[in-house]
Amino acid sequence: MWDEAVTKYDFGPSHPMDPVRLALTMGLVRAFGLDQVLQVRAARPAGDSTLRLVHREDYVDAVKQVSADPRSADGSYGLGTADDPAFPGIHEASALIAGQSVAAAEAIWAGEAEHAVNFAGGLHHAMPGGASGFCVYNDPALAIARLLELGAERVAYVDVDVHHGDGVQTAFWDDPRVLTISLHEHPRTLFPQTGWPQETGGPAAEGSAVNVALPAGTGDEGWLRAFHATVPELLADFRPQVLVTQHGADTHFEDPLAHLAVSLDAQRAVQEACHELAHRHADGRWLALGGGGYAVVDVVPRSWTHLVAIAGHRPVEPGTAVPASWREEVFARTRQLAPARMTDGRSVDWRDWDAGYDPADRTDQAVLATRRAVFPLRGLLA
Repeated sequence: MWDEAVTKYDFGPSHPMDPVRLALTMGLVRAFGLDQVLQVRAARPAGDSTLRLVHREDYVDAVKQVSADPRSADGSYGLGTADDPAFPGIHEASALIAGQSVAAAEAIWAGEAEHAVNFAGGLHHAMPGGASGFCVYNDPALAIARLLELGAERVAYVDVDVHHGDGVQTAFWDDPRVLTISLHEHPRTLFPQTGWPQETGGPAAEGSAVNVALPAGTGDEGWLRAFHATVPELLADFRPQVLVTQHGADTHFEDPLAHLAVSLDAQRAVQEACHELAHRHADGRWLALGGGGYAVVDVVPRSWTHLVAIAGHRPVEPGTAVPASWREEVFARTRQLAPARMTDGRSVDWRDWDAGYDPADRTDQAVLATRRAVFPLRGLLA
C-alpha cells in the first residue's frame, strides 16, 4: 500500500517522526525493483463510519476541527501536545494512513491478496478518544475492527515495536475474537508505561492480551528467544484467520528514543518468522504494518524494505549491497551518508525455550512472568 500523500503526516521539522523515513523506504523498495514485481495500491482515506469502528465521534470531530484550524489545538484529546502537535490537514493525512491499512485488510479477507504491507501504518498508540504517542488514528485497530465487521471470528495481532501496543490492546481488551501480543521494552523505562505481564484482558476475554516486558538493553538473542518462547505457541492455540503484525523498527540499537539493542538482522528474522507463522496458522493471510522507528536513514528504510520483500516472496539477502541510486537519494534528501548493505552483520541465533530456563537471566524472568500470567488462562502449560 502506497500513496505519496502519506508523507503529509508531518508533525514538523523538530519532531522525531520525520516523514522522510516513509519516502526513503519507498525509494529503497523501488531501487530493488520490488514495485515492478508486486502490486502497489493506494486507497481512499478512511471515512467517518470506518473511523468510528474504533474512535469516538467527538474525537474524530475534534481532529477535523484542529485539522482545519491548528491554532485551536489546546491539548484536548491529546492534540496540540509535544508528542502530537497540530498541523493543517492532520485529519486527512491520518485518515489516509488508516484507509491504507483498512483497504489492505479488506483485500486479504476478499482473497485478492494473500499478504499486504502498509509500512506507513502501525500507529498503535491512538486511543478511542484521543491521540497519543505520535499516533492520531489507530490503523491497526481499525483494520482488525473491519475484519471483524466482515465476518472474521479470530484475528491475532503481534506487535514487536519497542513500545507497548497499548491502543490496540485497549480497543479489544474485552473481545475474545482478538488476541493481542506485544513484545516491548519494560514499562518501567519507556512510554507508555503500560504492558505489564499481568495485563491479560477484560472479564469477557481473559487471556486475550499478552505482554512480554523486556528489560532495557535486551539484544538479539534475548529478543528472539522471547518472541519464539511466546508467539508461536499462542498462535497455534488461537488459530487466527488473519495475522496482523506491527514491525516498529525502534527496537534497533541505533534508535534514539528507546533502550533495546536489537539489530536489523534480528528484525528481519522476526519478519520471516511472522511470514512463516501466517502460512502455518492463518492460511497465509498476513497484514504487516510499520510503526515506530526514528533512525530514519540507517535503520527504518532497510528494515521495512526487508518486510516488503519478505511479504512479496522476493526476500533480499542480508549481505546485499544497497543500490547506489538510493544512496544518492539519501544524500540528496538528508545530507547523510546511507548504509552500504542490507545487514548489520549480526548472527540471529537464539536458545530455544525448551532448552531450559535460567532463573538469573532477566530476559528469561520476563518471559516466564508472561507465560505464568497468560498461558494457564488459555489452557496452556506455563
